[in-house]
Amino acid sequence: MLRSLAVLLVALSALAACGPLPQPFRGNPGAEGRRLAAPPAYRIAVPSPTAALLPDLASSDLAVAMSEALEAAEVPAVAGPPAPLDWRLDITADREGQGVVPGYAIRDADGRVLGQARGAPVGLADWSQSEPALLREVAARDAPVVAGLLSRGEAARRASETVAFNGAGGPPRLRFTGVRGAPGDGNQALATRMRDFLATKGLVVQDGAEGAAFAVSGEVTMAPAPDRKQRVEILWKVSRRDGHDLGRALQLNEVPTGSLNGLWGDVAYVVAEEASVAVRDIIANAGGLGEAATRRGEAPAAAGGEAPPLESAGTGAAPAIPAAAPAPPRARPPARARTVAP
Repeated sequence: MLRSLAVLLVALSALAACGPLPQPFRGNPGAEGRRLAAPPAYRIAVPSPTAALLPDLASSDLAVAMSEALEAAEVPAVAGPPAPLDWRLDITADREGQGVVPGYAIRDADGRVLGQARGAPVGLADWSQSEPALLREVAARDAPVVAGLLSRGEAARRASETVAFNGAGGPPRLRFTGVRGAPGDGNQALATRMRDFLATKGLVVQDGAEGAAFAVSGEVTMAPAPDRKQRVEILWKVSRRDGHDLGRALQLNEVPTGSLNGLWGDVAYVVAEEASVAVRDIIANAGGLGEAATRRGEAPAAAGGEAPPLESAGTGAAPAIPAAAPAPPRARPPARARTVAP
């Protein structure tokens, strides 16, 4: 039998004041305070370019230099591959005569091109040497061009935006990018169950990034364990549209080796039921459901009869395993999620 699932919820913690403190900016936060009152609407990821006529190390240096230059221009940016809701800056370079012209394209999280621009030419010899100082100079020079593309793309996004971070514009939309790494039919089974349970938690689940304020992804890791068992780790990551990592829920198991190589069946049901609660709590703790939505009770699970009834946590009762499943271990309901400090 499976050990009881231990779910560790890593979320943001609020700081409580011990007594009255001076509040010089109360009621008058200033322009910067008003700008920071709401989270940035996006974050731009700058992956290492593959078509910039640079060696790998220099490509990585250019991505870092551009992300730092954008940060200096007060544009949220990070060097590396994009998170599920990040926008992406693709950097290219074309040879023109004795020079090289950098090119920039902004894509939204769904891969749509929002804008393109070209930088100023760089001497071919200088570009070929790809000195870090030159790459920083190019990034600092062209960052305003990229920032202009972002501003226009953001203006277009705001014109059609209907979902607020705090849920004031209706139920928050969540981009679910699925599950990876599971053996057997685990990726599909976990994703299907997770979508069903998240939909009962006051969240609108969707595949694309358009209009989504949050994103969730799942990753399964299998590792050998003693006594002919496997250690199963299921990690659920929750992020916000601006790229901020809101929290993670980790589920741990040890199962007989190979027992999850076929159909996951009720195991997927049990895992997703508890994980969906943890995901909802992470979003609620970040203010993503809005005050009214947080006070409302959760909707009942969707009817359909496919999922077996579950006993309350801690009873030790196990749901029946469907006959079609190739003898996966019987699963007990998981322990309730615990909130711990990040």
